[in-house]
Amino acid sequence: MSPSLPLVTTAERRHRLGRRHRLAPSARATSAAQAADAVVALHATDAATVFLSARARLSEGDGPAEIEKALYEDVSLVRLLSMRNTLFAVSTGLAPYVDASTARGIAAKERRTLLKHLAEDGQGLDAAWLAQAEADALAALDAQGASTGSQISAAVPALRQKITIGRGKKYETEAGVATRVIRLLAADGRIRRDRPRGSWTSSQFRWVHTEPWPALPAAEARAEIARRWLHAYGPATEADLRWWTGWTLTDVRKALAAAGADQVRLEDGSTALVSPGDTAPEPAPEPWAALLPGLDPSGMGWADRGFHLDPAHRPALFDYAGNLGPTVWWNGEIVGGWAQRPSGEIVWRLLADPGRAAEEAVTAEAVRLAQWLGEARVTPRFRTPLERELVA
Repeated sequence: MSPSLPLVTTAERRHRLGRRHRLAPSARATSAAQAADAVVALHATDAATVFLSARARLSEGDGPAEIEKALYEDVSLVRLLSMRNTLFAVSTGLAPYVDASTARGIAAKERRTLLKHLAEDGQGLDAAWLAQAEADALAALDAQGASTGSQISAAVPALRQKITIGRGKKYETEAGVATRVIRLLAADGRIRRDRPRGSWTSSQFRWVHTEPWPALPAAEARAEIARRWLHAYGPATEADLRWWTGWTLTDVRKALAAAGADQVRLEDGSTALVSPGDTAPEPAPEPWAALLPGLDPSGMGWADRGFHLDPAHRPALFDYAGNLGPTVWWNGEIVGGWAQRPSGEIVWRLLADPGRAAEEAVTAEAVRLAQWLGEARVTPRFRTPLERELVA
């Protein structure tokens, strides 16, 4: 490592997180799409995460209705099956790049897998059958408007077909094709999630017919994603970007080279990458606290989270599969976790002692969150030891 490389301290990395992830009050976004762009993409596996992650980054607004408007009326924010084969919410401006860089490859793999299952099932279902089933599903959506998967299946007899997966093997199971065909249509960008049944916390979505995203060269799209990711998460490493995207190491290296990443030193003596020329010291924002939901990008954006998370806190804050639960932040560092009880009360616990100012700020943020939630109740899909303990 060359001592001439610019040094980015741990404190400066935390300053960047507060400003660039729009968590410091003075840096908060004015729209849900702007909040998503700040971190490139919002996790969307759990329906509530999109709302809670956007809320933490938004100036005071109209509550969940503001984010619902972005998702279902303005459609300035959309959900895509993309990085790491995970559902993310991204701005419509970035969506074509996410689609070309990542989602296209996932969709192709999904199609190959389904066609393999159809062939192994032995009923004569093939690519032509699948194409007709997809066309019939789209026609049903055109005729009925926004519809649930059950409503689409009711209108399309082919989707009520059942197939046997793993015939003759220990894991043999009978499964319906409807969910798989709908998932494939969504992965291809031919349908998108519309308003759910019930409240904004529900995962039972309706679907609408839509046009696929404009085709872009995959390498160009990956370079754009790498540029945006470096601005939001740099300093970071090849390993971090590979983990975050799920791309091959070759694609990661090509994307970083195309993005023109610069190298910097970190306090532990290692090196990392930043956007071109992005080496100036980051001014400290005002002191800030945040209550972020499980899987929030600020906690899940790196493979190595050592600069903002004490390893001793991991057992309390992560589930068995490595999913980060609801977290309490103070000035760019995870200092505890939080939960919502059935009564609606927001409860939290600090795992470190950041001082009285931090406790007061966290208390105020908990009040802000409770007011925003109102009568809504949120239980994370991936529950962690501390979250369960706080609820109990």
